[in-house]
Amino acid sequence: MHSFVYTRASGLRQALDAARRGGRYLAGGTTLVDLMRETVERPAVLVDIAGLPLRDVTLTADGTLRIGALARMAEAAAHPGIRAAHPVVCEALELSASPQLRTVATIGGNLMQRTRCPYFRDVTAACNKREPGSGCPAREGVHRTHAILGTSRQCVATHPSDLAVALAALDADVRVLGPGGERAVPLTAFLLPPGDTPHREHALGPGELITAVDIPPHPRPLRSGYLKVRDRRSLEFALTSAAVALHIRGGVIREAKLAAGGVGTVPWRLPAVERRLIGERPSNRLWSQAAARAADGARPLPGNRFKTELLKRTVERQLRVVGGGR
Repeated sequence: MHSFVYTRASGLRQALDAARRGGRYLAGGTTLVDLMRETVERPAVLVDIAGLPLRDVTLTADGTLRIGALARMAEAAAHPGIRAAHPVVCEALELSASPQLRTVATIGGNLMQRTRCPYFRDVTAACNKREPGSGCPAREGVHRTHAILGTSRQCVATHPSDLAVALAALDADVRVLGPGGERAVPLTAFLLPPGDTPHREHALGPGELITAVDIPPHPRPLRSGYLKVRDRRSLEFALTSAAVALHIRGGVIREAKLAAGGVGTVPWRLPAVERRLIGERPSNRLWSQAAARAADGARPLPGNRFKTELLKRTVERQLRVVGGGR
């Protein structure tokens, strides 16, 4: 680990000032500290923001559920308001990491975590995400767990967050505070696919800080849930996952929100599946027909071609769980 200067922010303004001068924010540290230990990340200044007042979970006047960026994952998963409104969020959090990590890791930090691609984390290997222009050895090397959606010639690494998949399905916004004031960015626009700039992973500007995540109100009743498929049951990242939220009234699907994880360079919304569902009555036949569109646009590599069919099966299974049918 390289040497660095550590400072603890006593307020939002101090945190923003320190970051604007080149500091990096530190909250739970469950990702950043690991990357520093591996010398993948080498910040000169760490700004500890763990004491800032960004931990509350509140319901705004318009019915938006606001989760503070520094709320711990375990706290959010156990929060009765989140669990009652959006079980898919709690299930994604509970499937994200070990209980020990969930008591430390934060909501904002979870969204900012970086890929688990072994080439990215090996500083002796080339990686366009770590060193732009150096190459993407995963394309010709080991890529079984890598993305089949949203990839480019520059990068095929998946985004590792389970929480982000659930939030993408629910049309969540990321609230950001910086030198230019406060703004809200849709989660689906906040996390960036690699394109020709894989080193640009998010829409944060210099010195900007995530303050909260907003989940807008949805029609009721809203059934939701999260399914994660992985090589082993515990302490493993997704091969595929599906976040499903359905509004069913009068026996007809009025709204459908779906996103997939483990298969995309960012959490991947499934609009073709959603369109097939809306206006239809739940049935096993409908789930199968809709899920067949889940991998539209996929560009698998030889070693992860299996994910195309696995994604369809994952989505179909979770539609059956959430939507019922016969």
